[in-house]
Amino acid sequence: MTDEYSAHHLQVLEGLEAVRKRPGMYIGSTDSRGLMHCVWEIIDNSVDEALAGHGTQIDVVLRPDGSVEVRDRARGIPVDLEPRTGLTGVEVVFTKLHAGGKFGGGSYAASGGLHGVGASVVNALSERLDVEVDRGGKTYAMSFHRGEPGIFAGPSPDSPFTPFERASELRVIGKAPRGVTGTRIRYWADRQIFTKDATFHLDELEQRARQTAFLVPGLGIEIVDERGSEAVTTAFRFDGGISEFAEFLAPDAAVTDTWRLTGSGSFTETVPVLQPGGAMVPTEVERECEVDIAVRWGTGYETVNRSFVNIIATPKGGTHQAGFELGLMKVLRSQVEQNARRLKVGTDKLEKDDILAGLTAVLTVRLPEPQFEGQTKEILGTPAVRNIVANVVTKELTARFASTKRDDKAQTSMLLDKVVSEMKARISARTHKETQRRKNALESSSLPVKLADCRTNDVAQTELFIVEGDSALGTAKHARNSEYQALLPIRGKILNVQKASISDMLGNAECAAIIQTIGAGSGRSFDLDAARYGKIILMSDADVDGAHIRTLLLTLFFRYMRPLIEAGRVYAAVPPLHRVIIVNPGSKPNETVYTYSEQELHALLAKLQKSGRRWQEPVQRYKGLGEMDADQLATTTMDRAGRTLRRVRVQDAEAVSGVFELLMGSDVAPRRDFIVSSSDRLDREAIDA
Repeated sequence: MTDEYSAHHLQVLEGLEAVRKRPGMYIGSTDSRGLMHCVWEIIDNSVDEALAGHGTQIDVVLRPDGSVEVRDRARGIPVDLEPRTGLTGVEVVFTKLHAGGKFGGGSYAASGGLHGVGASVVNALSERLDVEVDRGGKTYAMSFHRGEPGIFAGPSPDSPFTPFERASELRVIGKAPRGVTGTRIRYWADRQIFTKDATFHLDELEQRARQTAFLVPGLGIEIVDERGSEAVTTAFRFDGGISEFAEFLAPDAAVTDTWRLTGSGSFTETVPVLQPGGAMVPTEVERECEVDIAVRWGTGYETVNRSFVNIIATPKGGTHQAGFELGLMKVLRSQVEQNARRLKVGTDKLEKDDILAGLTAVLTVRLPEPQFEGQTKEILGTPAVRNIVANVVTKELTARFASTKRDDKAQTSMLLDKVVSEMKARISARTHKETQRRKNALESSSLPVKLADCRTNDVAQTELFIVEGDSALGTAKHARNSEYQALLPIRGKILNVQKASISDMLGNAECAAIIQTIGAGSGRSFDLDAARYGKIILMSDADVDGAHIRTLLLTLFFRYMRPLIEAGRVYAAVPPLHRVIIVNPGSKPNETVYTYSEQELHALLAKLQKSGRRWQEPVQRYKGLGEMDADQLATTTMDRAGRTLRRVRVQDAEAVSGVFELLMGSDVAPRRDFIVSSSDRLDREAIDA
């Protein structure tokens, strides 16, 4: 066996070949997430220029042909020759991995770029990439085909391409106005690499652009989507920085104002430094880390935490997040101990969840050459940042608690009351959980009267259908498999819990019945392991009212039973809209086909007409689940063999929550602006009435 495995079996990937061979290593995946990651690799280079004080505007254009263009007015990519490679700076940036101006050369004091692979990775994964640079009164241009420099004979990625053979050429294509510099990059993602359904999501792009504009005060970011019949333009610019960001993110009423905790610290680390002779010598360098945090506590229990390193989001935290939580724990535990008598806490200790309840925080640190874990930069790994952030939080918060200002004293007192009440609620819930055993099937008297429960106790197999109305319940009872499918009807539309208090929510009969049936509690005390059903399936009519009810239910689950969504256990049933009976000639029985949208129906009828087949008129249009008989409902919606379910993701629930905040929240101005701006896009034919 060893003789069959020799050196000629080894494959050496050079240059950008490695990126095309293993794209997931560099961009995470080859679906829409990877596509969006590529866009932000390019945009973040322009943002790093803005952070360094060069350029205040970035434009992003989504073209109808699937390409993306990013424009800035920064310094422009260097066009002179890089001495070691003999290539222009443009070619080095786009064709050489681990090349760029962010390796300690003095060009950037702090940047999101770490590995110097962003632009070259995007180039390697692009069918075509065009770059134009304005510098020194001239406009330079260069094109690439899957990472290889050359010249296209036409404007599209399908145009004939001629690679450079002996030497590359950075062409001068025009004159740039005096004093004007900048970079324009346009690329077409390679469909050999990305999946067929990978697409650019405008809402994600806008969300990230808004976030970046918050983090870099004074930077304007404009996104233009030209893919539809009309171009859609969205612009972001904020001067309030992360304080404004925290106010934007906060989901509840304020207990404290938004506090800014700022400071800095220095540390030393040993890094290899390239010497003029080409040798790498370990050198001890002094680093400066700047910390800027915005925090505010609200009346709710949700925690909204966003952390960033040099404006790059770190959704999985890291050393800066650990330092932030360490500082909070240290200060608030100390303050509770000092006020133990007033707060009546005895010997109980605060835990992290008590402090984080209702907290909205935006944590930013800036430092040169941060150590991330992986190219996706989701976790900061620089060890020294932990203590620096903890010291800044401790110092600033302690000063806030020691302040003699009336507002500060009132707010810090309310904050202590809040965290102590959270601690007492946690202890009470734990005690209740330990003393009360879980209800079993024999004790179903505590469950809602209208619940039609299933027989099995195997949670992994069970399904709870939340059904709209008693009429649909009657049909569903005959359509279900009572061994593992339970039914809970709700009457009409439940309470909009987006703005309702917890007591109002629990006082609502429908909300209370749902929580009682699932049997795992709500809010912070929710216990996923105690849930009585493996799947929660929302089964509402396929009309506007049904969509409204489904949205209300998702808002309830997102705010009070979120672990169910995070675990992928919440689904939406997909009932059909139409029933088409295809007439077969002779004695052959007719066929029944269900369609789920108007487009699908028209496509089916056109296909039947083209093939000369007939169907019964009129085509049945289901206005509600109650119009189906049990066999139809079972076949299309409830039977595991033939049904379709849509799994609800956390992103879906967040979007639902945001829509409800906009359309049914207490803030009127955004709702009025939405109605005014969207009225011209209303299609009367789309109204299901």
